[in-house]
Amino acid sequence: MCNDLGGGNRQARSAQKAEQGADSKRHGKRGVMNAEQFFNQKTILDLSFFNFRNAITAAYFANRDLEIQRINDNFRTFFPILGNVTNASMLDVLEQLGVPGAQIDTYASELETNGSVLLPKVEVSVEGEQRVYSLLSAYTQNADFSYLNGVQGQFVDRTSEWSLRREREDLLEQKIRDRELIEEKSNQLEVLANRLAKYLSPQIYHSIFSQTEDKTHSHARKNLTIFFSDIVQFTDLSDVMEPERLATVINSYLSEMTNVALECGGTIDKFIGDAVLVFFGDPDTEGEVQDALKCVEMAFRMQERVKALQGYWKKNGVTNGLKVRMGIATGFCTVGNFGSDQRLDYTVLGSPVNLAARLQGLAEADTILLDENTHNLVETQVRAEPKGEFTPRGFAREVKYFELQGYAEPASQDTRRQLSHIGEHVEVNIIDSADIQGAIEELRQIQIKFEAQLAERDGKQ
Repeated sequence: MCNDLGGGNRQARSAQKAEQGADSKRHGKRGVMNAEQFFNQKTILDLSFFNFRNAITAAYFANRDLEIQRINDNFRTFFPILGNVTNASMLDVLEQLGVPGAQIDTYASELETNGSVLLPKVEVSVEGEQRVYSLLSAYTQNADFSYLNGVQGQFVDRTSEWSLRREREDLLEQKIRDRELIEEKSNQLEVLANRLAKYLSPQIYHSIFSQTEDKTHSHARKNLTIFFSDIVQFTDLSDVMEPERLATVINSYLSEMTNVALECGGTIDKFIGDAVLVFFGDPDTEGEVQDALKCVEMAFRMQERVKALQGYWKKNGVTNGLKVRMGIATGFCTVGNFGSDQRLDYTVLGSPVNLAARLQGLAEADTILLDENTHNLVETQVRAEPKGEFTPRGFAREVKYFELQGYAEPASQDTRRQLSHIGEHVEVNIIDSADIQGAIEELRQIQIKFEAQLAERDGKQ
């Protein structure tokens, strides 16, 4: 019985709570209805919209059916073309403002689905001026007044912000275009520089492009070793060969001679038809002796290369092959840019240039002639036969000349070279590097002597 009683009490309490709940709902409903009836709807709407009336945005309030109930003064100011929009559909207002249909559909669908919507960029033409707004809207909820359940929204003028953004985007696009233009111009300059490099000796090319100052009119007086070579009877050969084959032969010859000259450190001045003019001592120099030795080495290697290519040239129509004569002279020349404002040539001027050309013309086929100055610089390293004296055209006195035979000691060709070092306080020149160990020992003895003198001086102080 106790259990049944307990159960009956619980049931009674449950029924009582249910009845109380029903009464509460009835009274609540009457309360809402009484509140709406007690207050004037227009007054409540005006009061609820009071905070937006003086807002700097274009604010509006619409009912659940998106019919506009209230707008503030700025709404009229922003969109004077609309006139009175009370009770007009917000969707029609957006269409009248020229908002694209896709954005209007987004406005309606997101508002229905999410309860709020943000259109970050709404472009509107206002009195001929294109302006940009953000549209923010959301459903409102009010338990006391049903007519306050609607849509509250506002247009925020973003014209200046989007204008700045557009300017930044334009600047970014311009920067990208400028960078692409710079890259294009850089590629064009690189192609042009590569083409230009074929017309200049590498030393001159690097010297010109590494200079920060305009030195187009600078000149210098230097002791240079000049090399001049020419193909024997090339004019006759050019008269009988087809142009294509002639071009193949001469281009292959000049290419091979160029490679040898560059490998030996020579500065290629120019090609004069089949003639080649190379000089040593500018813009880089290792001393006049070493410059002369490098020129001699180049001449020997050119002779060897000419012999190796005879078979190739014979296959291309040079029946008797090519024979080359060479002349070398050393002396002071003026080197630098010469020419006009329209065209400059980095070249050498002076009697050694003319003498090298005269020696080349005097030489027999496949021989190398030296002037006396060059011979004096390299005589310990090479074998040369005196050939006598002659007076070159344009010279006032006779000039001794020698025919180059070969190295004095072919086996030690790579070691018998002048070594030099110029420091801040000491200049060292070793004529014969074969005795380099003796030179090192001599330097050590000099070091010991100087250190003893230094210690003696410090002791006296």
